[in-house]
Amino acid sequence: MCGSELHALPEGVQRVSRFLQDAGHPHAPQMLDGAARTAQEAADQLSILVGQVAKSIIFKRRLDGAAVLVVTSGDKRVDEKKVKAIVGAIGRADADFVKASTGFSIGGVSPVAHATRLVTLIDQELQRFDVVWAAAGHPYGVFPATPAQLQALTSAPWSDVVEQS
Repeated sequence: MCGSELHALPEGVQRVSRFLQDAGHPHAPQMLDGAARTAQEAADQLSILVGQVAKSIIFKRRLDGAAVLVVTSGDKRVDEKKVKAIVGAIGRADADFVKASTGFSIGGVSPVAHATRLVTLIDQELQRFDVVWAAAGHPYGVFPATPAQLQALTSAPWSDVVEQS
């Protein structure tokens, strides 16, 4: 990207694009033809397995009100007890909290380029795949990464944070 393409993108995608460029990530965000607010919608649009979608789930830590981001595989459910064991008691985050903490609206929360510093965990189940796709700050925006690249971009520890099937 030379820069002029950025101006046509939504603000959140521009922020993610700059973050990825600054980090030396080899792939820029892509805009899909339709919304990918859920892991299934993203998988359908990209013709990939639902598990290859790196979904971003935000919780609110009860102790201090910090935003906790769990990046998990799209075919898995977060086990809140496992997350609690790592970061302390958590609760659900409403749309206003998510927007204020990340700078993104629910349905387009990227695992990177947040408005504030987040406590972040990355689901070890993502390592099952060669490539995963994450939201890029907008319901139509996504970017690819290897699990190792995504872990490096988030600086998050690999964690066991999902329910067992």
